[in-house]
Amino acid sequence: MGNSPEEEEEFLLNHSQNSTKGGVKTIPFIIVNESCERVASFGLQPNMILYITKFYNMDAARASVLLNLWSALSNGLSIFGAFISDSYIGRFRAIAIGTISSLMGMIVLWLTAIFPQIRPLPCGQDQLDCNAATAAQLAVILSSFGLISIGAGFVRPCSIALGADQLENKENPDNERLMDTYFNWFYASVGISISVAMTVIVYIQDHFGWQVGFGVPVLLMVLSVSVYLIGSPLYIKAKPKGSLFTGLFQVSVAAFRKRHINVQLNYSDDCYYKAPESKQLKPSIDFRCLNRACIIEDPHMELKPDGKASDPWSLCFVEQVEIMKCFLRVLPMWSTCIMLLVSFGQPLSIYQLLTVDRHITRQFEIPAGSFGVIILLSLTIWIAFYDRALVPLLSRYTGLPTGISSFSRMGIGLFLGIVATALSAITETIRRNKAINAGFEDDPNAVLNMSFMWFVPQFALYGVAEGLNVVGQIEFVYSLFPKTMSSFAASLYTFGLAVASLINSLLVSMVDSITSAGGKTSWLATNINRGHLDYYCWLVTFLCVINFLYFLAICRFTDQHHHDGRSSLFPEVEEEHSENRRFHGA
Repeated sequence: MGNSPEEEEEFLLNHSQNSTKGGVKTIPFIIVNESCERVASFGLQPNMILYITKFYNMDAARASVLLNLWSALSNGLSIFGAFISDSYIGRFRAIAIGTISSLMGMIVLWLTAIFPQIRPLPCGQDQLDCNAATAAQLAVILSSFGLISIGAGFVRPCSIALGADQLENKENPDNERLMDTYFNWFYASVGISISVAMTVIVYIQDHFGWQVGFGVPVLLMVLSVSVYLIGSPLYIKAKPKGSLFTGLFQVSVAAFRKRHINVQLNYSDDCYYKAPESKQLKPSIDFRCLNRACIIEDPHMELKPDGKASDPWSLCFVEQVEIMKCFLRVLPMWSTCIMLLVSFGQPLSIYQLLTVDRHITRQFEIPAGSFGVIILLSLTIWIAFYDRALVPLLSRYTGLPTGISSFSRMGIGLFLGIVATALSAITETIRRNKAINAGFEDDPNAVLNMSFMWFVPQFALYGVAEGLNVVGQIEFVYSLFPKTMSSFAASLYTFGLAVASLINSLLVSMVDSITSAGGKTSWLATNINRGHLDYYCWLVTFLCVINFLYFLAICRFTDQHHHDGRSSLFPEVEEEHSENRRFHGA
């Protein structure tokens, strides 16, 4: 029987009989640190393109490329930060370094708003006499972006794991349920933080100016650093044990070093290097070339007296090889979500919203940078509705505990992404025609007699598309990997965001360069009334359709492989998923 709530709390507060560290008393410090970092950093993103174009005299396309590269760096460094944390410095130090780095970056950014000397001179009234930013001025703001990215890369992948370290205790029979509760509260705090960032911080920037708008995130980061370090004596600081990514590299290197081995031969189970008490006696036949990495050629040379590998870069566990194979199996399906993420990050959307009537009442106007909250709200509402209403209904007909298969969810999500992008193209065509008919072709700041409600459906559809596709992606990854590696799904999603940002920056740069050749007006001109943002949206729609066909091809191959009698290369995964089909959103 489970413990009473009072006994449960006392057990956690005394996490170890010999130590007063860890337990629920540390969780507020960790969640406050994570929440402040997210509010501060996410609050800078929606309006940043306006700041760059106005104060650094960049055109909108170049500014969009720069910000997409910043986003790619932040998400890419999350993988690097997790690797450094797990392999070398541990989670506590990684979060401390990241939080301080974010604080320094935001201070530098704040200084650019305070001191005009570190910005180029403003453009003249005709917008033709503009001074480009000097190398030193660009170095200042780029250094702020870099420091903020380093901070995000170290804090975000480590915070949730550090909290889990404080609560994990296998001797507590209710530990799994308590961990689930912690994860739920952590993800709830993330959602609330992003909502606050995209509403409150953006509102402050719009109504109180950039000095205050950048100063508030600085204060939040001071609070984040202070709270985190105050809790330092209470944390359980687990030592680094090595990273999953190191194991993947080791398998590749070991297989290459043993490329002379004939894997077509039948080897006995004793010829494979296995972890103690492993259920995996031999590798699978998929990607057979990788099996070389776990074949023992000479036990005297390759194994130590205690049975461990003499060189982990020449001999790997069977489990390591199987993890690498699962990673390779996941990659094709994972790649199908990239184009959907690209469609979410359409450039210049904030310029569209600045030209429409955003008033809810006569006194209150929705900030243009806050419309991303619609995606978050629709995603949250859809997931709750699907989980509570549709899953029980669909399960009666499909027999699946999740209502429909992960493949179906991903496919529907991709299709809705196509519809949303096409809808955005149609809406922009209508908006641009209204602007030209009203005589505002040369006045991109004019507000049209057009309601913001025209843009709500596309944002809502993007939220539902993400709720279907991304959740389906993570569920698919969960079905292949052991439960102990469930965080790998979130890592893949983060890496997908980085790749999508890179593709977005490349696409924007190419379209701007090609369409502005010969002195023509670029599709992505800062004056969106003269440009053709609608054409760009149709281009992205076309690419999304191509991606959907690619998904169907990958799905056909993966579905056959996924249902060949086992969904995973790991024998214990089937047991885990048959016992528990719960899904934790990332």
